Amino acid sequence: MNKPLFVLALLLLAIGCKEKKGEPLAPPNFVWLISEDNSKHYLKLFDENGIATPNIEKLAENGLVYSRVFSNAPVCSAARTTLITSCFGPRIGTQYHRKSAVVPMPQGVQMFPAYLREAGYYTANNSKTDYNAEKGEGVWDESSKKGHWRNRKEGQPFFYKETYGDSHESRLHFDKELMDSYTPTIHPDSVFVNPNHPDTEIFRFTNAYYRDKMLKNDEFVGGVVKQLEEDGLLENTFIFYFGDHGGVLPGSKGYVYETGLHVPLVVRVPENYKHLVGKDKGSVVEDFVSFIDFGPTLLALAGLEPPQGIDGKPFLGKNIDQNAEDGNDVTFGYADRFDEKYDLVRSARKGKYKYIRNYQPFNPDGLFNFYRYKSIAYREWRQLYRNGGLNETQKQFFETRPAEQLFDLEADPYETNNLAMNPDYQEKVMELRGILTDWVKGMPDLSFYPEPELAKAAFQNPVGFGQKKKADIADLVDISNLSLLPFGEALDEIEKALKSGNPWKKYWGLVVCSSFGRQANIFYDEAKRLTKDPNPLVRMRAAEFLALTAQQNPKKVINEVLSSSKEGMEVLLVLNTVVMLMDSPSQYKFDLNKEMLSEQAAQNDWVKIRMEYIEERQAEAI
Repeated sequence: MNKPLFVLALLLLAIGCKEKKGEPLAPPNFVWLISEDNSKHYLKLFDENGIATPNIEKLAENGLVYSRVFSNAPVCSAARTTLITSCFGPRIGTQYHRKSAVVPMPQGVQMFPAYLREAGYYTANNSKTDYNAEKGEGVWDESSKKGHWRNRKEGQPFFYKETYGDSHESRLHFDKELMDSYTPTIHPDSVFVNPNHPDTEIFRFTNAYYRDKMLKNDEFVGGVVKQLEEDGLLENTFIFYFGDHGGVLPGSKGYVYETGLHVPLVVRVPENYKHLVGKDKGSVVEDFVSFIDFGPTLLALAGLEPPQGIDGKPFLGKNIDQNAEDGNDVTFGYADRFDEKYDLVRSARKGKYKYIRNYQPFNPDGLFNFYRYKSIAYREWRQLYRNGGLNETQKQFFETRPAEQLFDLEADPYETNNLAMNPDYQEKVMELRGILTDWVKGMPDLSFYPEPELAKAAFQNPVGFGQKKKADIADLVDISNLSLLPFGEALDEIEKALKSGNPWKKYWGLVVCSSFGRQANIFYDEAKRLTKDPNPLVRMRAAEFLALTAQQNPKKVINEVLSSSKEGMEVLLVLNTVVMLMDSPSQYKFDLNKEMLSEQAAQNDWVKIRMEYIEERQAEAI
């Protein structure tokens, strides 16, 4: 090749995909680099108590740091399904982890990579999926450990997603031998310990050790960026680095606190597509972004219209006003069943204030969960509680919660000081209560029916079921919110719910009674009558209320419900109450065994795990 032609070739190579005069610019590429189970609290780029991550920080120098990004759900499959569908899990039936059923996508909606693929993109996933919805056809060209953008046709735009697992929760399932043989980068004596955690050798080591996992994440990011540079693709590719949800020190993953929901996000902006981003490189963006927004953002950057029927909206793209004065400052979170542990918690954050609604406040956060308690830090925390070795802040995790919590995150970033009962904050409580109530009614939130009922009636078409039952769900929400009133004001409506012909109104009326505790003893006769209700879950909730208020031993009713139920998830919900009552201050004793369960229920994996713990606790009580 002669010199002029060689120079011209180099020039064209340097220009890459830049727009030629009179020709449209080719679509940008997208790369998602996802680290598992880490909130923003462990990276110095986001938190002063974090560790430096030079490769991620270099991305930030050439892009944007999003300081307020939320996974909506604080655990794997629920968060990832939110991410891939752009839909709130409680609206489409994907809120439970692990799923008891794979549900269909909402009618007319596909997982968002399918829209990129239809537009000519090569979509490659390496390799985690972990979705609670049916994937359908046409989402990935390739989804395996061999997935890579290099497998596409020459010149084809691509979306590549890779998940790195070295920060996963399982990495904290170590024993004391590791503590004797491993030296963390940050000395445990100088590491920050959250104020709700005990300041012990185990917690200090766990904190330091986990920060080293951020360095592994950083190496992973640097390696993929180097591949893009080698392929000459860096300035044509948006790179998103983020965590798949929060975690993973005790009390984070699986909980709607900031440590469970607030994730790091850095977006490297390619030089050839900086016109799609209305902010300077190196900027920190404080607008709120949620996982529901990621899919529509990629579609907008690709020049595609986000579909109807999703919940998110783009935060980047040619026609997105990123400097609007009324920037987004609201995000929502949800926690339901995670593995064998049931709960029902929703959160709404607006600006610096975080509101948490505990719909079953008698369930402590620390209710036993097998996978969580494989961590020696979790086990030590629980043992210190049982031995009386925690202060008031540290022991909150193991005790009943208020129905409402309000936190000022600027003054109290680890959510230890509940302001919900403070007279100075009642206006803020009412504002956020209204925002959250409107949200759960508006979806509508399917979790106001118990999961076993959803499995029977809803999982074939969750969105259709929700729309059909929208008014009924709103009624159940209103009944549940009776627990927020002074008992005297709620009394008549509670009585109406308990005497309803609708089993789920009775169910929620009893949950409200349990939330009030002994204030609701006036309903003893009604609850005793409901221990013979035709619906087994109503009977269980009646026995639960009578037990929590020390009015009747629940053993007989619970045994009857367990021995008569054929459904594994129904049995699991009842066993959740058994564990809560066994570990409550009353320490109710049961004599349960696998033989009393139906064959179908006994084969349920989560039932097996619950029964193992129950049998262990029963043996301790002998």
